[in-house]
Amino acid sequence: MNREVTLPLIVDDRGTLQVAAVDVSKLLRTVGGRWLRLVEAGEQLDEDTVAALTIELAKLADRIDVACIAHSSGAP
Repeated sequence: MNREVTLPLIVDDRGTLQVAAVDVSKLLRTVGGRWLRLVEAGEQLDEDTVAALTIELAKLADRIDVACIAHSSGAP
């Protein structure tokens, strides 16, 4: 199953972002990293599922970063 997630950037009427995207992308990467460390520590988590979820969280974080870069550079 491959589902695309679209996250609209929330901007005010002056075009200022209302979400600290760097914090959101950092949170997504941190959650994935913590899950991986739990697996490495021997927690009873399915390694394949954790790996797949961690990859998807990283992809989502990348998309947020790219969208913010495009927004700040004025790209359409």
